[in-house]
Amino acid sequence: MPERKRPDRAAADPYSRLLRAVADPSRRRMLSLLSRRDELSLQQIERRFDMSRPAVIKHLRVLKACRLVRTQRRGRQVMHRLDARPLVAIRNWLAEYEVFWDTHLARLKQQVESAP
Repeated sequence: MPERKRPDRAAADPYSRLLRAVADPSRRRMLSLLSRRDELSLQQIERRFDMSRPAVIKHLRVLKACRLVRTQRRGRQVMHRLDARPLVAIRNWLAEYEVFWDTHLARLKQQVESAP
């Protein structure tokens, strides 16, 4: 009897793909680079990374799949532009934990100030 595949829970989680995308240091550098420019061509991005063109393309595909990078063809060039809107989901998710940190930091401050 063939083994039945279980559904990928990470695929159903809206944050998982986005978090995996930004977990990679090269992709974070690409996002940072794009945040400082209106748009860049593949060649302009490629020049700033010590990796092969296929590797740069692969990273850009991951970012594009998460809608963090938008592309537009201009003649023979494909221009890449940052779209930071999906990062709002991560910010909102992290905001749920601010109360935790605020509480713990307040307790730490109280302990430090009350120490002899």
